[in-house]
Amino acid sequence: MCGILAVLGVGDVSLAKRSRIIELSRRLRHRGPDWSGIHSFEDCYLAHQRLAIVDPTSGDQPLYNEDKTVVVTVNGEIYNHEELKAKLKSHQFQTGSDCEVIAHLYEEYGEEFVDMLDGMFSFVLLDTRDKSFIAARDAIGICPLYMGWGLDGSVWFSSEMKALSDDCERFISFPPGHLYSSKAGGLRRWYNPPWFSESIPSTPYDPVLIRESFEKAVIKRLMTDVPFGVLLSGGLDSSLVASVVSRHLAEAKVARQWGNQLHTFCIGLKGSPDLKAAKEVADYLGTVHHELHFTVQEGIDALEEVIYHIETYDVTTIRASTPMFLMSRKIKSLGVKMVLSGEGSDEIFGGYLYFHKAPNKKELHEETCRKIKALHLYDCLRANKATSAWGLEARVPFLDKSFINVAMDLDPECKMIRRDLGRIEKWVLRNAFDDEEKPYLPKHILYRQKEQFSDGVGYSWIDGLKDHANAHVSDSMMTNASFVYPDNTPTTKEAYYYRTVFEKFYPKNAARLTVPGGPSVACSTAKAVEWDTAWSKLLDPSGRAALGVHDAAYKEKAPASVDPAVDDVSCSPAHDVKRLKTAVSAAAV
Repeated sequence: MCGILAVLGVGDVSLAKRSRIIELSRRLRHRGPDWSGIHSFEDCYLAHQRLAIVDPTSGDQPLYNEDKTVVVTVNGEIYNHEELKAKLKSHQFQTGSDCEVIAHLYEEYGEEFVDMLDGMFSFVLLDTRDKSFIAARDAIGICPLYMGWGLDGSVWFSSEMKALSDDCERFISFPPGHLYSSKAGGLRRWYNPPWFSESIPSTPYDPVLIRESFEKAVIKRLMTDVPFGVLLSGGLDSSLVASVVSRHLAEAKVARQWGNQLHTFCIGLKGSPDLKAAKEVADYLGTVHHELHFTVQEGIDALEEVIYHIETYDVTTIRASTPMFLMSRKIKSLGVKMVLSGEGSDEIFGGYLYFHKAPNKKELHEETCRKIKALHLYDCLRANKATSAWGLEARVPFLDKSFINVAMDLDPECKMIRRDLGRIEKWVLRNAFDDEEKPYLPKHILYRQKEQFSDGVGYSWIDGLKDHANAHVSDSMMTNASFVYPDNTPTTKEAYYYRTVFEKFYPKNAARLTVPGGPSVACSTAKAVEWDTAWSKLLDPSGRAALGVHDAAYKEKAPASVDPAVDDVSCSPAHDVKRLKTAVSAAAV
């Protein structure tokens, strides 16, 4: 994963301004420690911090077309770059980088080429012939991107908020699946899949199609020239990723460079559910497994650094990001630069435990659509920034565009949790990989109950966080919380504690507005909280808040001191969607 910073139309073209942009770009060096580059043209600057995964020797950025009139700075991976190059036979490529194809596609097709890209990306492209520029972000928002505006009329783009927050008067999280065009003067959505309208599909369930589509998504993500591994929690999603990689690694190009022995990684408190399950899966698949441990105190000690890197005060994101942040540091120390991970499956298939209470297939499907649309604010943000903090790239095959189209075109009736029929959460995925002749996983792993990452690393992790917050946030601070933090007012001491840390690094109002809010239970949206009246008594993003569903659920009767409106601890996009629409409309003016 790389870091990009682009500043276009600055009012000051002095050497001091260039030095300032280089200084700000260095704030992204953790994302790309391998090389730094900058291109300036009149009042426009494109900077890049590179993490070399494909073509490490010649793929430094920014990248260009043949005569260097088109310049592009890219963060991401274009998995179909070879196929796209075949359509550009009249073009001469200068590097082996998968991202160079973007400059040539723009020459050939203009601004309408983005939907041709199969991958994860955020990029800014400058056409020096007319000083126009475009910026785009991948379909789901796997790669982060922020957009800002300076008082001098400049437009800014950055992989992370920390590189533009000090110099921009206003900034937003760039919406996924969108393109900004300086010629058109605003944002427009380039990603328009059938499921985006949230209309109810009717395609019958085909387990073979699900399995084959997912295997293709995993295989294409083995495109790498550096050592890689799989993050293995022992849950269904990461275990399936590891299983598919194990089956196909020997035939992949990377095996010729680095061997066909798969490395897997897991982290948890000693004795945690994930560590036990992950070891069992690793033994079954025959991987070289790395079991990493952390203590509650080590996690607490890292909180400030975690919040600085992931740029949010959302409670569930911080809970899950901290062990992932610690694990990423250890993985990078072993010489690994890329990992595959299992994010996205729960949103696509209705895998969170609260989906047990979905009243009908219509509401289940609409909730999955809402969850996918908000992934860039939660799991994608966590997976990307927690790993990139240590120069590690995370790839997420469940969020492959083609696979999402297949999975979201299913009649949602088959995703409904039907205990009377023996169907638990994500039954359609489990059943697709339930192969009696050549098993992908042991049965009890294939049908293991959903465990959120922040829970699976050890239940005492969340309990320890709450105890730490209770010791640092007083009752009087909570009484005045709505005055101190009128936007997304924290209503638990844990939320208040995270907010104070976030505000220390990112004090501007624009920064706090990039974080969503709204009530949530077990990572639901605000709308889904309405599915069970008992949930309003215990709004918490932990899976254990799914009363009557999780095997280790909280007690149903919440203490009187627990506030029933946890506005900023959710996985809910409800508030942010309204805010994003306003931002997009304003940007388009």
